[in-house]
Amino acid sequence: MLIVLDVAYTQVYLQSSNRGKIEYVYNSKALNYDVVILGSSRANNHFVAPLFEEKGLKTFNYGMSGAHLFEASLLLKLMVERQYKIKNVIVEADLNLANEQESESVASKFLPYIHHSKLIEDHYAQQPNFWVNYYIPFYRYIGFEPQIGFREMYNTATGQPTKLLGNLGYYPLGKNPNANMKNDLRNLKPLHNKYYEEIKQICAANNIKLIAIMTPMCSNVKGLDYFQKVSKVYPEIHNYENAVEGDQYFSSCGHMNDTGARKFTSIILHDFFNK
Repeated sequence: MLIVLDVAYTQVYLQSSNRGKIEYVYNSKALNYDVVILGSSRANNHFVAPLFEEKGLKTFNYGMSGAHLFEASLLLKLMVERQYKIKNVIVEADLNLANEQESESVASKFLPYIHHSKLIEDHYAQQPNFWVNYYIPFYRYIGFEPQIGFREMYNTATGQPTKLLGNLGYYPLGKNPNANMKNDLRNLKPLHNKYYEEIKQICAANNIKLIAIMTPMCSNVKGLDYFQKVSKVYPEIHNYENAVEGDQYFSSCGHMNDTGARKFTSIILHDFFNK
């Protein structure tokens, strides 16, 4: 029964491409982009992809809320495997440099394909839960029920859309009057991050220009020297932590609202794509 359920659920995900960014990439092939954006919510909420398009740059924001560089690297690997033609990759590399772990809520979205993709299998091979997710039928669908279990499978099978692919992948935030406008980064330490290194290697091997960026935070942050520490580890990462100032531009301390994101995106377009 577990084997039958495993096959049935997997077949549903193998046929879908309209629910989320991971399945959209997995079930696609040979797309062309001037700009691909990768990272966490600090990419998803900060880079306004339609503004790139207005400049004539075919763009999609593949940032995912909660994602780490573990998932960003794997997503880029899948794009290359599917023969995407990409001129520029913008990767948000700041707070996510402080860990090399998977984000379970996001990483689980790759698991339906683990028996159909050697690339995904290899990427997960060193993870502590790899054995049970790979070898025990249906275990991954039970263990990650909220992400890929019955409800998500049913919504996928019935073609229920989400907002994740709208606005060319950009997810705008509004003003939040109850937002936490404080943050403490003093315990964070940027690593010589394995998955950021993978992204660099993939881009170099495929003639893709890599633009790594630290994105803004609100003014009331303890431990802002974290961004200087990042610059010491990776001098090539562009520090835009203070490019947008003023709490009126933020939905929370680590995430700009739509007004702030548009202001920030205009700066990035001017600095990197003005020609």
